Amino acid sequence: MAFYSVNRRLVAGLALTGFMLAAAGCQSSDNGILNLGFGKKDPTAPPPPQDPKILASQLRAYCPRVTLRDGTAYFNTYAKGATAKPKKKKGGAAADAEAEAAAAAAAQTGPNGQPVDPAHDPSKIIYQAAITDVTRDCTHANGQLSMKIAVAGKVVPGPMFAPGTVTMPIRIAVQHGDEVLYSQLQPYQVQVTDPSAATQFVFVDSNIVVPEPTAKDYQAYAGYDESKPAAAADKSKGKKKRKHAAATN
Repeated sequence: MAFYSVNRRLVAGLALTGFMLAAAGCQSSDNGILNLGFGKKDPTAPPPPQDPKILASQLRAYCPRVTLRDGTAYFNTYAKGATAKPKKKKGGAAADAEAEAAAAAAAQTGPNGQPVDPAHDPSKIIYQAAITDVTRDCTHANGQLSMKIAVAGKVVPGPMFAPGTVTMPIRIAVQHGDEVLYSQLQPYQVQVTDPSAATQFVFVDSNIVVPEPTAKDYQAYAGYDESKPAAAADKSKGKKKRKHAAATN
């Protein structure tokens, strides 16, 4: 009985030892978490992030994107003059004043009853121009970035259409953050003769030269700009006044 008991313990010990060796063998062949700290790589791990630095070759191929600012894609040309007033009926001064007030109110109210700006009355549009596409081309040389920006669009006849020339104020600008690197407003003329179809146009500004960028953070803009620069007019008036003063003296 003692021999049987000893053999039973021996067999159990050998079985336990074999199980531990087998488990150790399974762990040694595994490439999982237990082996990451010993120079082995996990094949399922994602690759490390790439260096975020921009290469010089990327900057040489960089061409700033051109966008349209809100409200600069359309330009309307309006007919001058107010709507003809209705003939006055015979009556007293009070009746005449009331008739004039009613006519003025009707002229400044649209079909939906909303007030209409006399200077921007939709029924007085001669031409309506719209920018439909923009593109650009860039070259890098001598520490400078030269750009060519093209603006494509169309001119549609309005209710007061008459054949003629429409002058569209198109501004091209390039900025680096809040710094304006280039800004040019050019009056571009298009001849419109067909009252039944839109007239296509393409405007190109090929004189844009700005410093070579050190990062991809330039922004180019194109669009209509109806603001009128007064500096040139004021300077010319000043010159005329000085000349007149010199002549009188």
